[in-house]
Amino acid sequence: MAATRKGIQLESKTTPPPLESGRWDTVETISRDELFELQARRLRWQVERCSASATLYRRKLTEAGAEPGDIRSPDDLVRLPVVTKEELREDQAVSPPFGSFAVAPEADWREVHPSTGTTGRPVNTIWTAADVLTITDFTARTLVQAGVRPGDVLQNAFAYGLWVAGMSCHYAASKLGCLVVPTGAAVSSDKQIEFLLAAGSSALCATPSYALHIGEVLTARGISPDELSLRIGLFGGEPGAENPATRTAIESALGLSAHDYYGLAEVGPTFASECEAKEGLHFAEDHVLVEALDPISRAPVADGELGVLVFTHLTREGTPVLRYWSNDYARLSRKPCSCGRTHARAVGGIVGRHDDLIIFKGAKFYPSQVEKVIRSHADVSSEFVIEVARRNEEGVVGKCTVVAEHAGPADATIGEELRRALRAELGVGVDVRLEALGTLERTTFKAKRIVSS
Repeated sequence: MAATRKGIQLESKTTPPPLESGRWDTVETISRDELFELQARRLRWQVERCSASATLYRRKLTEAGAEPGDIRSPDDLVRLPVVTKEELREDQAVSPPFGSFAVAPEADWREVHPSTGTTGRPVNTIWTAADVLTITDFTARTLVQAGVRPGDVLQNAFAYGLWVAGMSCHYAASKLGCLVVPTGAAVSSDKQIEFLLAAGSSALCATPSYALHIGEVLTARGISPDELSLRIGLFGGEPGAENPATRTAIESALGLSAHDYYGLAEVGPTFASECEAKEGLHFAEDHVLVEALDPISRAPVADGELGVLVFTHLTREGTPVLRYWSNDYARLSRKPCSCGRTHARAVGGIVGRHDDLIIFKGAKFYPSQVEKVIRSHADVSSEFVIEVARRNEEGVVGKCTVVAEHAGPADATIGEELRRALRAELGVGVDVRLEALGTLERTTFKAKRIVSS
């Protein structure tokens, strides 16, 4: 039965496809024309309510010389300016604590989730009762895409609390019919391993860095991946799982099939994952409209071209965003995946964040490119940091050093091998410093790859 929310028909899933099909909802395989019409209908509803109740978006519409009725379909979004995280921060500073873009009536509010605030003051997002249900549903879709099924034991090593991926995955796995082991990221890696063994966990959610660290501890304890029951892993919160070298390292360390996972606290929080074909991150485009824009002109780029991802909520009630500038680079494809799904994919995952672009001696590169080299080299551990110095206002770096760890006994030749491999990958020579194994910090949260020296 369709549920009416203030003038919009939000179709509910009445007859789900059999999970043996690998799909959670029939909407995943509708035609692009059908999807476009669904998006247009929901977009009109969202723009109208944001214009009526959100001062921030009403001002943006006015500045763009547009009326709510001018935004009739996804093609009309180019008329709206983007909104940045800093704008949301400023709006909430002026109108604390939730800003002027909290649209739903307070009586409908159920949960408050700040962003992590790792790069500045957190942005508070509000979930209504309906938002909790919607988020749970499309997060369940992301789990099913990757191969999680009812009856799986899902160990959730995503952080609970301020990093909301832990909550959304917990709700979704429970709805899917999994037994959830809510270890979060606060327990030690030894405890994680104890639960993996005792509970017979068949699925794992974690950051790529934490997954690799668990693998290191397994090796140190002499535990073979064959002793675990793991089959599926979803790894997000930072780039990594889409990188072939990192994917191989995780799969080898834990004995599972590793899938890339993506979300943002302000948008998802978990709304894109790889399917079993691993041909890119599938977005839930019936709930979140996705664009890729040129970072300078902010004009849409063609499919296959690198652009900054921009997201618009189609069904969020509490704190919706219209054209949210994510700072994340990706290449979109709207061609059907071999799995049959028709929603847009980020092929190759998230390439990098705009803020993480390093400009050194005329070359431009991202930490993911350094990661590719480090995690392809058997004589160094998976951990690394990039030390940068004398970065000017344009982001140009005067000195760049990649710091890695010996995986075994120190060997002077390894550093030179890394320098050559990094030059080939980055197009520029960088310094390399090798430390003893265990020197660099391991984290259960988002790894910080760029540090100032």
